[in-house]
Amino acid sequence: MKYLIFLFVALYLYSVSYGIFLTEMIRIPAPLLFCLPLITLFKEDRISFLYGPQLLAIWTGTFLYDMVGLSDHKVFMSNVINISICALYFNYFTGTNRTRFKVSIYVFYGLLLFSALVLVLNPFYPEKINALRSLLMGEQVIQSPSGIAIYQFNFGYQLAALVPFLFIYSYVYKKHLLIKAAILLSCLIFIYLGMQRSVFIGFLAASFLFLWAYYRYKALVIVVLGVAAGLILYTFVLKDNFDSYNNILSKNEQSASEYDRTTLTAENLRICAEYPYGLIFYGKTWGDVIYRNQVFSSGITSHNAYLMFLTYLGPILGIGLLIALYYKVLRIAIRALREVRKKENAMMVCLCGAFLAVSINSLSHNSWLLSGNGPTFFLYFAILHLDFLNGKTTPQVEEEFAAEQQSIYTGRYIALQHP
Repeated sequence: MKYLIFLFVALYLYSVSYGIFLTEMIRIPAPLLFCLPLITLFKEDRISFLYGPQLLAIWTGTFLYDMVGLSDHKVFMSNVINISICALYFNYFTGTNRTRFKVSIYVFYGLLLFSALVLVLNPFYPEKINALRSLLMGEQVIQSPSGIAIYQFNFGYQLAALVPFLFIYSYVYKKHLLIKAAILLSCLIFIYLGMQRSVFIGFLAASFLFLWAYYRYKALVIVVLGVAAGLILYTFVLKDNFDSYNNILSKNEQSASEYDRTTLTAENLRICAEYPYGLIFYGKTWGDVIYRNQVFSSGITSHNAYLMFLTYLGPILGIGLLIALYYKVLRIAIRALREVRKKENAMMVCLCGAFLAVSINSLSHNSWLLSGNGPTFFLYFAILHLDFLNGKTTPQVEEEFAAEQQSIYTGRYIALQHP
């Protein structure tokens, strides 16, 4: 039975990690198909539903953005299914079972690591790796090099969730210095070959915040040494060799100035100033307001998920929903950083660092929590659920279970004595 459960867990997290919803082979939404047995046949039924306020904020936000703003009911339904199923997975399948929670986290990150290893092999065996990627995704691969993803930006969210988690994990779980160095080098290689500038920024922000919380002023020494090592590596290894194959440096050289994120953001802010209450209150769409705008003439957006959300919903409603979505997670993250050296907070610190990185990644892309981005909403509910598990400590669960079993045995004993 446990092998069957593990199979369904792996398949469900496979669909979440790689963003698989419908393919030519799978005509039922994959998260629903693989998660339904887990939350019905193998559920932990000892807790009530925990995520009502969060789901209400998510449903409201995605309804206003996708249905009212974009008039796209298919995207709305797929996002609601993806996010809601994940909440049900943690609530009813994981429940108070810490083993199931740990297995879920490690399977999820095992899949992300496999995707990153595929990325490393992609430049060397492009035809074979692309065929493997198409097979695993059930769709034709569009962009390369990448991991298990159709587009490079999809892979970017996988990488944003992976690299800070690995780096922070090596510290909070007190791994050997050589292991820390190997993990850091691996993370930099993944970012370098993955051509992900926004992932690099998210990784730096999450890593520096963690190091500052962990070492305080000593973190400055580590940062200086890291910057020096990076400059040496660039000067003597990468500077004259980055044209040999695609990487983050060659991408930076090839970027077109008209699609620079700063220019796009400035134009988007100008649109916000023209429609200060939000596009949905003016009955307009993005296509209406970019008419004859040379920067957005091809239909491109600002590639900033939060700015696009505020553009459609306006600052009052949009910021209110953002606070409703992120307030509890932010409070949990601050508390975890304040107690960063406590052993029981180790996994929480890793998850919060990863969630910060994927959130920063959304500043340069359109995908985020409300768009049903797999790594983002998985980390979101993982943090909330781990906070619940930390509040409901293992001894309390064991005492409740022991008391429950004792009452059952007592009832049976009385029934045998007095038939």
